[in-house]
Amino acid sequence: MRLITTLSLAALVSSASLTFGQTAKDDVKKAGEGVKDAGKATGHAAKEAGSATAKTAKKAGHKVKKTTNKAADKVEDKTRDKQ
Repeated sequence: MRLITTLSLAALVSSASLTFGQTAKDDVKKAGEGVKDAGKATGHAAKEAGSATAKTAKKAGHKVKKTTNKAADKVEDKTRDKQ
């Protein structure tokens, strides 16, 4: 009777540790997948931000060029009138 109780207790303890081991492994796997997905999302956001920055810089460059040319034309008109 005591042998059966001891064996039953040993089987219960060993099966419990295996169950918890698999759960921990699954948790770690899911956490790794979460980190991977977060990394992908961050990369996508960075790519979008870089694209928006490039677009903004291009628009700003065009506006500066237009304003500079407009100012140069005004100066040219004023100096042409004085000659």
